[in-house]
Amino acid sequence: MNQKYLLTLFFMIVSHFTYAQFAKIIDKDGYVNVRKQASVTSEIVSKINTDKIVYAFPDEKLRDWVIVDYTDHQNENITGYVHHSRIKLIESYEKIPIKSFNDNIAKFISKDVTVEIKSEKFDYKKNKRYFSSTKYEDYTVEDKFKGQQVWGTDGTIPISHYTSITAMIKGRNIQIPEKEIENLFNINSEFAACYYDNLNDTLYITSVNGDGAGGYAVLFKIEKGIYKARVVTMPF
Repeated sequence: MNQKYLLTLFFMIVSHFTYAQFAKIIDKDGYVNVRKQASVTSEIVSKINTDKIVYAFPDEKLRDWVIVDYTDHQNENITGYVHHSRIKLIESYEKIPIKSFNDNIAKFISKDVTVEIKSEKFDYKKNKRYFSSTKYEDYTVEDKFKGQQVWGTDGTIPISHYTSITAMIKGRNIQIPEKEIENLFNINSEFAACYYDNLNDTLYITSVNGDGAGGYAVLFKIEKGIYKARVVTMPF
């Protein structure tokens, strides 16, 4: 079996058992409490503002609670429990159908939304000077690209990268800024998906990329025709 097949199988298995996915906080009070355990009496470990994106791990055994993973404004990773009534799964919005796909381009089209995701083989020799390394006791890892954290390689040489992500929403053209995609590597566009919240005119573009141990999930948010945010996390 080739490497691409094994990677595809790996992510299918992970998805099947965890059902992990991005979600949005929807609490009418403007924030939600993140608790240490799945109980309203459990210690509050953090608060997350309404509309913020988290990575959610629904579990049937928990019934009314969902495990969430979130990076706060101090760049600290927070993991805890949120009541299921306070989050909305991104996949619950209208899914934009994929119309064409190959190794370099994935295109999604609906009545009001078109998304095109382009990637290509990464020229490491040409871009080597943009990497910086961290030296550990027994080894050295190239973990920064143009000053940003490298995603998707687990310390190895990148195989592929994004070249552009563009969207047309109700006649408005939007392009994800280059700086938001330049440190994302080993692209698996077969795991990309696009969801549109028509009521709030918000588009979410998601994907699970990486080379196995370096796997990551990424979400791009475009609201009212304006690029708003990127969320990147380790999905398992």
